Amino acid sequence: MPDMTPDVALSLTWTGGQAFAARDEKRGTEWVVDGKNEAGAGPVVLLGSAVAGCMGIDIVHILTRGRFEVRSLTAAFTGYRAGTDPKRYTRIDLHFTVDTSAPDEQIERAIALSRDKYCSVWQSLREDIAFTATFQKSDQV
Repeated sequence: MPDMTPDVALSLTWTGGQAFAARDEKRGTEWVVDGKNEAGAGPVVLLGSAVAGCMGIDIVHILTRGRFEVRSLTAAFTGYRAGTDPKRYTRIDLHFTVDTSAPDEQIERAIALSRDKYCSVWQSLREDIAFTATFQKSDQV
């Protein structure tokens, strides 16, 4: 039987308005998620930064494993959302500025490998993911 230990365990506690205190239960780190983007980044913004961060990490890793020096990398994420609910991303433009010894074709290869194979965030947006959502009332705990 496969190990059923979750890789990610998060808890969110509503703090009022559209804000939640979020906690990574495995690592102990905390942050704020705010649907109004006031007390912290909103979920859609966090998703954009997760895609950009995931791909950036992959690109640096792929290039350095290829024995190229990476001196810096910045990512510029631009997301376009539908005008009606659920206002999902309909287009994402992601631009990387890389200071590296790698030739252009190696950077293009690293981006393609990240997008098509390694970026777990981007691949997690697939429609074939098993998803459940359940509840219990607090007086039933």
